[in-house]
Amino acid sequence: MGGLQGRRVVLGVSGGIAAYKAVEVCRRLMDAGAYVMPVMTRGATHMVGPTTFSALASEPVRMSLWDAPEPIPHTRLGQTADLVLVAPATARVIGCYANGISNDLLTATLLATRAPVVLVPAMHTEMWEQPAVQLNLDLLRSRGVTIVPPGVGRLAGGDVGAGRMAEPADIVAVASEILAPQDLAGLTVLVTAGGTREPIDPVRFVGNRSSGKQGHALAAEAAARGADVVLVTTTNQPVPPGTDVVCVETAAEMEDAVLDRAAGADVVLMAAAVADFRPKAPAPDKIKKNEGIPEIVLEPTTDILAELGRRRRPGQTLVGFAAETGDVRAYASSKLRAKGLDLVVANDVSAPDVGFEHDTNRVLVLGPDGFEIEGSLMDKRAVARLVLDAVIDRRTSGEGKQKK
Repeated sequence: MGGLQGRRVVLGVSGGIAAYKAVEVCRRLMDAGAYVMPVMTRGATHMVGPTTFSALASEPVRMSLWDAPEPIPHTRLGQTADLVLVAPATARVIGCYANGISNDLLTATLLATRAPVVLVPAMHTEMWEQPAVQLNLDLLRSRGVTIVPPGVGRLAGGDVGAGRMAEPADIVAVASEILAPQDLAGLTVLVTAGGTREPIDPVRFVGNRSSGKQGHALAAEAAARGADVVLVTTTNQPVPPGTDVVCVETAAEMEDAVLDRAAGADVVLMAAAVADFRPKAPAPDKIKKNEGIPEIVLEPTTDILAELGRRRRPGQTLVGFAAETGDVRAYASSKLRAKGLDLVVANDVSAPDVGFEHDTNRVLVLGPDGFEIEGSLMDKRAVARLVLDAVIDRRTSGEGKQKK
């Protein structure tokens, strides 16, 4: 279950041209399981129609302090919200909120809530860089408001510069992190990510197609849920702030980094695609084509997951990952038993939009005693939530449960 599942979110839409992107924000919030209560300013209605949000959200759009069925709509919205998210947030709305000015339903709701508030500024570069706007933003940050900064790109009127509203997926990810349960607080989570590269010569290597996206999503979700995260990775995918990142390249480097740190971890998530074999004698110089077809002799790498199983300490949760083709369930079950895992997360990398390099994945999670979760096709952050929910279940229940 994600941080947004079942949570009540006021989605404020103010009068910037980026209001059209708020439609996608609304859709993504709904897809994540949030109950969305849209509030539009009058200016926003010049950019996008209220009917669009009424059709997509959980309840009809509110636009006025005076035309709602309840006498004090801002109080109801502010008191019942788990989060207030304003996207786009114009300079006017930012200024009113910072200075306690209530001149419409949205600003009144902002002042009437004790829920976390996220502002997503969007405006022309000159406005974004205006000292008064930056002063207001600094003041709001000091009060605990989360600001999702704009990017650099094409703006209204064909201009290019800073002030472009953040992308909907990134906005919803921030909202989800704010509302994420802190059920991993006090735990250390070790995550591996990416595919190892085993050198043939200084230029070429034996490797695989793993992008590291799933491992990095696991690290981000664990951090959002309060864990101290150690990420051993072969890739340069984004990492959450505060993460202890260890960069490696080969299976041997992965082995050293993981085994050195595993004893201090409460949860180990072995999501990396570690090579099973490596060249036994890498060439010291680049192999030349005119030297003929080289003979590359392979040798096995250490089975890091099996070694972790042998070394595991009491109370540690060990999760393996299996990128398979064919009978995924049979292979995953065999790996679960052979390596003494608490959970195995398997996927069929031959299926459409699943696994390597994709932003989506579909996994089967198995544990001892019949524990099972079969996920649908979802983005990799959602898969990370599903996996960590299963980890929490295993750590709190102490026994397998049948789940579908």
